[in-house]
Amino acid sequence: MIAVNNLSLQFGKRVLFDEVNLKFVNGNCYGVIGANGAGKSTFLKILSGDIDPTRGNVALEPGKRMAVLRQNHYAYDEVSALDTVMMGHAKLWSIMQEKDAIYAKPDFSEADGIRASELEHDFSEMNGWNAQSDAAALLSGLGIGEADHFKLLKELSGNLKVRVLLAQAIFGNPDILILDEPTNDLDLKTVGWLEDFLLEFKNTVIVVSHDRHFLDTVCTHIVDIDFNAIRLFTGNYSFWYQSSQLALAQRSAANRKAEDKKKELMEFIARFSANASKSRQATSRRKLLEKINVDEIQASTRRYPAIIFQQNRTAGDQVLHIENLTCGLNDNRLFKDFELFVNKGEKIAFLGKDSLAITTLFQILAGEKKADKGSFNFGQTITPAYLPLNNETYFQSNDNLIDWLRQFATEENKDEVYIRGFLGKMLFSGEEVFKKCSVLSGGEKMRCMISRMMLAGANLLILDEPTNHLDLESITAFNNALKDFPGTVLFTSHDHEFTQTVATRIIELSPNGFIDKLMTYDEYIESERVAEQKQALYA
Repeated sequence: MIAVNNLSLQFGKRVLFDEVNLKFVNGNCYGVIGANGAGKSTFLKILSGDIDPTRGNVALEPGKRMAVLRQNHYAYDEVSALDTVMMGHAKLWSIMQEKDAIYAKPDFSEADGIRASELEHDFSEMNGWNAQSDAAALLSGLGIGEADHFKLLKELSGNLKVRVLLAQAIFGNPDILILDEPTNDLDLKTVGWLEDFLLEFKNTVIVVSHDRHFLDTVCTHIVDIDFNAIRLFTGNYSFWYQSSQLALAQRSAANRKAEDKKKELMEFIARFSANASKSRQATSRRKLLEKINVDEIQASTRRYPAIIFQQNRTAGDQVLHIENLTCGLNDNRLFKDFELFVNKGEKIAFLGKDSLAITTLFQILAGEKKADKGSFNFGQTITPAYLPLNNETYFQSNDNLIDWLRQFATEENKDEVYIRGFLGKMLFSGEEVFKKCSVLSGGEKMRCMISRMMLAGANLLILDEPTNHLDLESITAFNNALKDFPGTVLFTSHDHEFTQTVATRIIELSPNGFIDKLMTYDEYIESERVAEQKQALYA
């Protein structure tokens, strides 16, 4: 168990949270949520001892071991992947190092023999003989091939480093596991592996993530940072979100009787509990929703951007036709002879082991790159709008946000009030619209890019990882906007919920061809699972 006692954190006059009292107990998974800047990562750093609170303390049960997913990708550059993972269990690693040093002595003494015997006992008690094979199994489960296990971390790509550090955190069955955005840079299969691992994990997990499907799958509780406080709610993210929205609606209906409000909340809990029991959520295993206290449910202070994509012109039947498109990079083929006929109103999710292939395809369609061969043609009625993976080139000037967005408007729509309206929808209000675009955060830049897309009035949207840098509120608003958008969408995203609720067609792109399936994302996942089972059966 880990307990938070009278915890407060303050920077100058700004109070992030005050007088927090929480207990994180064994067997539960706690998802920490809050708006950008609320202090989610900071709270995890206080729990792990990396920073000190203004007041209060964190008490770890004696004898318990905590492991943390570290974000410093360079700390282990001179260490092999396998050793980096085993270093996650600091005590075991220290025993291994001391033991090896003793055995390497040329003048091995009687005292050395006694010490080695003690170390061997502790090593055996910690299951040290299986440490290397366990570490290798974790690396393989996270999609790192055996050929990379003995490479130095500096020789691995950035996304592989992230996976090694994740393996380091979960190695050795820690009593408390703290994970900050663990699904970043993980593909579909690896996220599924991590979900399964955490569902079977018997100890305490505390996690920050913007992946709603991940939070729904693994979390038994939600830790909400809001109102300058930290509150604990039983249930997963969807339960918290839907109940907070219900509470918000009830707060607006001030004349509703308290009894009626309570009855409505109880009916909602019953419905959610019934749905949860049919899923593989951790909440259903422990039947925690049956213990919900109605008084826990509160409206959130979160602000959701108003993302609305409206078409200036309705598209005709001819949307986009791609023929024999081929492209490579530095002698590596990204895709070959790709053909696609896009129908009006389709929302197509692009998948692939190499995300660069999809980014390159989108850049070609946006006119930013040229293919090696092949062609593509948009219909005459089509107005495309592109949201790139990397938007840094759009923010090189010192323009304020009004002038920045105005450059993308037509002559008749350059009025300041009109431009302010689009910025306001993305939560830029008051003096914020005079911020220099060159000093914006990643999330603010993404919200500006979405404002730009809304201003365009396009009927075809091309979106490369649109949820990057966005908080849960913006992701939810973006998700809902695309579901309601009557036009056509081509997109790629690592967000499971986003892809499942938007896509009507799935295209998997590879260097040697492509797979085109008219189905939802979950149906695609199931079809892949069945195909793998058949392949294993006949192997």
